[in-house]
Amino acid sequence: MTAEEPGGAAGPSGPAALAILALLAACPLLLPDFFVVQIGAQSLFLGTVALSVVFLSRFAGMFSLAQIAIYGVSGYTVAILTATHRLPWYAGVIAALAIASAVAFVFGLVACRTQGIYFFMITLAQAMLLYRFVDQDHALANGHTGINGVRAPSFGAISLSSPGAFYGVSLAAAAAMYWLVRRVVRTPFGLTLQGIRDNPRRMRTLGFNVAAYRVAAFTLAGFVAAVGGVLGVWYNGSISPGAIDMSRTEAMVVIAVAGGLAHLEGAFLGALLFTLVTNFASSYTDRFDTLIGLIFLGVTLFLPEGLAGVVRRAARPLGRLLGPLEGRLLQRGRRRDRGP
Repeated sequence: MTAEEPGGAAGPSGPAALAILALLAACPLLLPDFFVVQIGAQSLFLGTVALSVVFLSRFAGMFSLAQIAIYGVSGYTVAILTATHRLPWYAGVIAALAIASAVAFVFGLVACRTQGIYFFMITLAQAMLLYRFVDQDHALANGHTGINGVRAPSFGAISLSSPGAFYGVSLAAAAAMYWLVRRVVRTPFGLTLQGIRDNPRRMRTLGFNVAAYRVAAFTLAGFVAAVGGVLGVWYNGSISPGAIDMSRTEAMVVIAVAGGLAHLEGAFLGALLFTLVTNFASSYTDRFDTLIGLIFLGVTLFLPEGLAGVVRRAARPLGRLLGPLEGRLLQRGRRRDRGP
């Protein structure tokens, strides 16, 4: 079921990954629109932002609180260019990814020379700085009101305003970012990054520019978060300072930790849990924040590997069944390549 990656991170193997992707792609055919968009699509773009948090924490040893701010930079850029200045959607997307990545690079230059609690606090300060800026800026961000009227693009007769189309784009973007991060951590860059995480002093002695690698990782994580920001502003149709305030930063921490910081898949599992709770908890209790806190506390105390660890343990019997099948498929492929 799982294939071990460098550094101990594991993910679904080829057949299992394709089966999961096919099942997720079939959701619009099996579920009502509410679950497809409110639960499915929202979990995917929040999970994409959380993926950047898990990547930095797991493979670079940096737990960042600035990812939701970079998400906001991306969303605001799309809103300003497409809703305010009426530029084409693709111009807004390209600019959003470029500007958010540039902001992540600048944030990284400041934060990545520190470690531990100092890194944590600097990224928190960066997130709050950006929140205060958009809350008080009226020339670009329209202050506390934010920017409304952001429309998801259309491709001929297909509009991303429709539940199935938006879910499909969200799934494709989330899968692409997940694939990108998994590929990166297997490269020499990813292995070097993990060495820096484990022993930065030794890696510096070996001649590696530790600060440069950390900034590069932070920039890559910013790009991943920016993809989530584009989807988020299309989903909401607007963006305001409330989208990146302290409560949203705390929510991203809950998503990443509840899902499991040891596994990339945990980002999406944590986002799914958070989305389910936010959509249904209000029907049963007015103390939503208390419930989220209790869930966070329970996962931290009793599930140290998060939801991803639980799912992996539950999937082991299935992995034992799929293992021989995967081996036979590989053998057939080799025979076909050899020819008669």
